Amino acid sequence: MHIKANGIRINYELSPRPDAATVVLSHSLGSSLAMWDPQMEVLRTHFSVLRYDTRGHGGTDAPPGDYTLDQLVTDAVGLLDALGIDRVHWVGLSMGGMIAQGLALQHADRLQSLVLCDTAARIPSEAQPVWQERIDAARRNGMQPLAQPTLERWFTPAYLAENPPGVALIRRHFLATPVAGYIGCSQAIRGLDYLEQLPAVRTPTLIIVGEEDLGTPVAAAEAIHRQIKGSQLVVIPSAAHLSNVEQAEAFNRALIPFLLDAAD
Repeated sequence: MHIKANGIRINYELSPRPDAATVVLSHSLGSSLAMWDPQMEVLRTHFSVLRYDTRGHGGTDAPPGDYTLDQLVTDAVGLLDALGIDRVHWVGLSMGGMIAQGLALQHADRLQSLVLCDTAARIPSEAQPVWQERIDAARRNGMQPLAQPTLERWFTPAYLAENPPGVALIRRHFLATPVAGYIGCSQAIRGLDYLEQLPAVRTPTLIIVGEEDLGTPVAAAEAIHRQIKGSQLVVIPSAAHLSNVEQAEAFNRALIPFLLDAAD
């Protein structure tokens, strides 16, 4: 379904459960709301679930130009407002976790809890050329040349070798990402610099990271954990960047009890 918020049409899927709290699922760069398929069955048992395509991804509008994290945060708040949803549990992975941090810092009153998955709070200066290379490659040749290197960062070699349906789904949605959306959101990510502000976060927070995540490694999760007082950290073995897909059962075992405790 589509709804207008913050000047764009946002594609979303809402699975309501009467009298239950709402969990929002926010996906990674180059993905879509379908990334969360492995969590949907168990989440719908306990919660209303809202998942959406970030600006520039999936069925959401992809306006040209650079985006900012503040803009992506405003999109998220606009979506909640348009749907008449007040407070939510926010689960964000990678870029979704960056949006989550912005929400916790700027709109804490909208959050019941925060789950930051395989994400970072700062992009170091030495990583800027890498992001520029990806942007330039997408601008020149589209998404196809970026697909395999991205999958090799997102999954462990053993999981890729099995070639499970989850990999095929992620590849398909990565290739379908509009170039304008990929570039716009990449520019937003390059500006990430929340780390020193995170001690201000008082929202109950769970941090999940794949043990073999090279893009946003365990060290980045530990840095966030140190900054957010009372946060919990779970490291998932045999998982890389998309830990929710590669090790869905372990991910869900960490996620669901936390959300149920936070909902009480």
